[in-house]
Amino acid sequence: MGALMRSYDWASHPLGSPDAWPESLKSTIRLLLNSRFPMFVWWSQELYAFHNDAYLPALGEKHPAALGTPARVLWAEAWDQLGQIAEPILTGGAPFYAQGLYIPLKRKGFMEDTYWTFSYSPAFDDEGLVNGIFCACYEETMTVLGQRRLKTLKDISEGTSQIETLADACQTICHLLTQNVGDVPFCQIYLLHEQESEVQLLGQAGVTETMAPSVISLQEELGKPGYWPLARTQRSRQKEVVLHHGGSFVPAGQVPAHEKAVMVPIFRPGQEDMLGFLVAGLSNKLDYDLPYQDFHELVAGQIATSIASVQAQLETSRRQAYLTELFQQAPVAICIMSGPEHMIDMANPGICELWGKKYEDVIGKPVLEALPEVRNQGIKELLDGVVQTGIPYVNNELAIELMRNGALETVYVSFVYHPLRDTQGNIMGVIAIALGINEQVEARHQMEAKNRELLAINADLDNFVYSASHDLRAPISNIEGLIDALIEDLPPQVLQREVVSRVVSLIQGSVERFKRTVSDLTEVAKIQREAGEDVGSINLAEVVEKVCLDFDSAMERAGARVETDFTSNASIQFSAKNVRSVVYNLISNALKYRSPERPPVLRIATDVTPTHVMLSVQDNGLGLKVSDHGKIFSMFKRLHDHVEGTGIGLYIVKRIVENAGGHIEVESTIGQGTTFKVYFKR
Repeated sequence: MGALMRSYDWASHPLGSPDAWPESLKSTIRLLLNSRFPMFVWWSQELYAFHNDAYLPALGEKHPAALGTPARVLWAEAWDQLGQIAEPILTGGAPFYAQGLYIPLKRKGFMEDTYWTFSYSPAFDDEGLVNGIFCACYEETMTVLGQRRLKTLKDISEGTSQIETLADACQTICHLLTQNVGDVPFCQIYLLHEQESEVQLLGQAGVTETMAPSVISLQEELGKPGYWPLARTQRSRQKEVVLHHGGSFVPAGQVPAHEKAVMVPIFRPGQEDMLGFLVAGLSNKLDYDLPYQDFHELVAGQIATSIASVQAQLETSRRQAYLTELFQQAPVAICIMSGPEHMIDMANPGICELWGKKYEDVIGKPVLEALPEVRNQGIKELLDGVVQTGIPYVNNELAIELMRNGALETVYVSFVYHPLRDTQGNIMGVIAIALGINEQVEARHQMEAKNRELLAINADLDNFVYSASHDLRAPISNIEGLIDALIEDLPPQVLQREVVSRVVSLIQGSVERFKRTVSDLTEVAKIQREAGEDVGSINLAEVVEKVCLDFDSAMERAGARVETDFTSNASIQFSAKNVRSVVYNLISNALKYRSPERPPVLRIATDVTPTHVMLSVQDNGLGLKVSDHGKIFSMFKRLHDHVEGTGIGLYIVKRIVENAGGHIEVESTIGQGTTFKVYFKR
């Protein structure tokens, strides 16, 4: 400005050459030119303008023509306001000071909203008379706009915190935005549908008449008033300034438009998913500079946060409703209690039915007030213990006296008292989950009685079998002796007769089978009587090896092959003679029921599970039908008659294994073979 002043043609200016200027004017100009604070002086009654470099941003496009121009001309658009302040000072009025004063100025080609902190002071000539105005000023526009915009963002944040629907949230946001009419003359919020092919208008404010439709398809490029080109913004994912008229989009070149709006994409917080669009009118009294653009970005972010909050609340409400419904429909009794008196905060129909109480008679009451009959039954003490220790309490069958249907009734309950904690882990109450088991207890008592009866019957049967097996030995021996004596006394020619020889053979065979049956019955009786005897550590591999030696000649005749695969820890605690009986019966059956079409192959292996040691005996013999799998373990049940046997071996195996806490399984296919798996309890 110093250089500009020096080069200025002052000779043609009413003030004339600077050589003739008053010293006071020269001193004032020298002062402001050497200051970095915005200053100017309006000299003489005409108020000719002088200013420094720091004041140039305030002039905008009025520079450089402002130098030497009368203030009344320079600021003609605002002189109605500024003249009322400045001119009284020229006539001896008091100095003026203002902070953040609104002054509309035309310095960028349009009437702009500006805010100033400044002082007007008298400027004196060499005779000490007022001959101008001196001003030191500072533009506060950015500060005022920033505070105004920050308040808008704060209002949106606070105003939407308790809103429960998207429509209400969007409409509230639009209303709050247009409260700041200086920045947002009007606004509309469009949200995307799930398919993202169209948007729906959920909020608008500040528009007196609008042609904007409630739904806009993003699949079409519509060039008519009222349809914002949101598809362009969706593709670019950037905000875009467009023309508008009356709050509706105007395609370029069609209807004259003097207003502008910005379309801002709204993204899900922290993500790239687009939620919708903010359409905001732009003030025609502000430059759309970077802070203004940032404000719209922040508004879009706040809208996204508010939408996410509402959606989260909706999802939380949905889940709460779902959980409440589950709570109400739960097939078990549930209640939630809080505080030292264990106030009943929630109680589902199951717990009310169990208590024999109505919901309204228990909810919101301490447990001893709602259920006074349990006062001396230790219930509150159990609840106190859970709250104090944080350790859940479990009871599988507790008898409680409850007042039901007007009378005390014994109710059997299985329940859990579990501590209820807040987000910091502090215990705030107890969750009770219970199940009334009166029917189960009654059924169990009946079953226990029945079991005792069956045990007595089984004991009697075992005693009978044991006694009968011993008592029958003598008659069988006598019959066998009589047959032998008869054979010795019969003449040889009689014995040689075919009919006699056949009858004698049948009698002897029957006696032998009778003897084997009695022997097997004796073995069955011994299983129960000797359970738990002779128990020690048994290595299954050694037992299998010894039993195979017993069948060595039979295997050689049949051409059998034995393959083994024993785990290193195939040891069990078992009766030695019983485990040998199990192995003996399984190997014997594998040889007896071999297929005539191929040499027998036995695969004997062990495996270990967390609870059992498993012995498997697999053969390639005749196999069984699936329908026969359950029959083979019955006493005296035989499926093949071409080999000798009483049908009691597998029954004995099953009894031995189950008496020791194990079980036996069978897998078989007709014509391919059978696998028995015996699980010995570890």
